[in-house]
Amino acid sequence: QVQLVESGGGLVQAGGSLRLSCAASGRPFSSSLMGWFRQAPGKEREFVAGIRWTGDNSYYADSVRGRFAISRDNAKNTVYLQMNSLKPEDTAVYYCALDRFYSGTPGSVDAYDYWGQGTQVTVSS
Repeated sequence: QVQLVESGGGLVQAGGSLRLSCAASGRPFSSSLMGWFRQAPGKEREFVAGIRWTGDNSYYADSVRGRFAISRDNAKNTVYLQMNSLKPEDTAVYYCALDRFYSGTPGSVDAYDYWGQGTQVTVSS
């Protein structure tokens, strides 16, 4: 069993930055994919970014590419999401998730086996 705990959310003005962290209680498998999703009120949960637990492969939604960066620290079992140039439309609850055996579909909610509890990010205009 793996538990994921997010932190780092908060309130920031448009144009500002935040860094989210996701700590995994157990060590993901080498083939795992860690992902970040977000869900705004009244909207479906959407993919933001993903990174393989080993290697250099990372994935981004078009809406955040160039502004957000995903990274990991294998020694700490932690994944980060650096969010720059934040916009009001980035306001949402952000969730991290684990796809244990990398299904090959990083953008699909159904590919992930474990989810964190979420952290609120609010961007004011």
